[in-house]
Amino acid sequence: MSDETVKNVFVIGLDEANLPTLREVPGADRLRFHQLLTIEELQYGEVHLPTLFDKAREVLDAFDGSIDAIVGYWDFPVSTLVPMLSERYGTRSTSLESVVKCEHKYWSRLEQQKVTDRHPGFDRVDLSAEPPRPPENVTFPMWVKPALSYSSELAFGVDDEEEFRKAVTEIRDGISRIGRPFEHILERIDLPPEMDGVGGRVCLAEESLSGVQVAVEGYVHQGEVTVYGVLDSIQYPDSPCFLRHQYPSTLPPAVIAELHDVSERVMRQIGMDSATFSIEYFYDPRTQSINLLEINPRHSQSHAELFQYVDGVPNHHCMVSLALGEDPRMPHREGPYAMAAKWYHRWFTDGVVRRVPGPEEIARIERETPGVRIEVVPEQGTRLSDLPGQDSYSYELAHIFTGGADEAELREKFDHCVAALGLAFDEPPKE
Repeated sequence: MSDETVKNVFVIGLDEANLPTLREVPGADRLRFHQLLTIEELQYGEVHLPTLFDKAREVLDAFDGSIDAIVGYWDFPVSTLVPMLSERYGTRSTSLESVVKCEHKYWSRLEQQKVTDRHPGFDRVDLSAEPPRPPENVTFPMWVKPALSYSSELAFGVDDEEEFRKAVTEIRDGISRIGRPFEHILERIDLPPEMDGVGGRVCLAEESLSGVQVAVEGYVHQGEVTVYGVLDSIQYPDSPCFLRHQYPSTLPPAVIAELHDVSERVMRQIGMDSATFSIEYFYDPRTQSINLLEINPRHSQSHAELFQYVDGVPNHHCMVSLALGEDPRMPHREGPYAMAAKWYHRWFTDGVVRRVPGPEEIARIERETPGVRIEVVPEQGTRLSDLPGQDSYSYELAHIFTGGADEAELREKFDHCVAALGLAFDEPPKE
């Protein structure tokens, strides 16, 4: 294949886990994927956006070839670097403003309430108040979280004033890691009056939602919003932590239709284009109501194998196609399995990893169990509480992807993999 027909796709934060699925997108034989910045540079320690932008620019300026697309499937700072670098190098992406309207949870709520009432009660928390108090119009139980964070970092479910004060103390200590660098982004945008003085280091209180969690995936192409998948997000019993994402959703068709409608209205309001999105909701079967939890201005890389198992193509396809100006449409139910899940094998107490399986052992488990892929998170000797990007309640040990005919087969494969991995832990050292 000549160099003229090969397209160079720069992936910000390209990691080993996603490279195999990227190579499964239609037409991948004419694509060359290049890493642009490492996960360590992007997610460890406090983010310094100008430094990251300059590092990326040095790589791109030194590249001897065409720069055909710049993409990413992680949250801030990746989500904001994509439009900033795309603007500089003339590649396709949505606007920086539309990304910020999703990522800044407070601004996002202000935009959502213009077109729907399907969201929880919310307001800002005054972090400077002593003692800190919950907003008068938000009732317990509630979630307290920074307007900007990775995953569920520094997000706390609280039931009373004492728990609220403890959560705010922790948020005060950690909010600058993401909030301060995000203020560089806010300076690049013409903010509306309701965002005057809000900044990046802002804390949000939101009324807790009940029911089952569900994710909606879609894209905007030439101004038209398309939803291509709805997934169930199932939690561990009595815990806010995910046990698995399961595709396709088992919710009633009328509920799925409403999820499509609200998602389309909200994304039109946000003003996104030439980009993928993933929106998280809660559905309460008792009241049959849906509530929007948060909008991610990128598709979920966690779901890539699930779409590949069920529809025949990983959802990375939409991201790459949009960036190249091509048709992003997904096939439907053309994969080898009727259902698929991404499982989170978690540990709920601290510990030091005594044993993890090696690559050969993992490959053997995958060979012996068709429709399975495994990623082990910690390395041997790691203390779980030192792992980056974990939620406030648990530690991720492994991600296990399973495809099957039904839920029973998905669970059987998961249980088999957990037993076969043989992960072992020691007590953490006494402080």
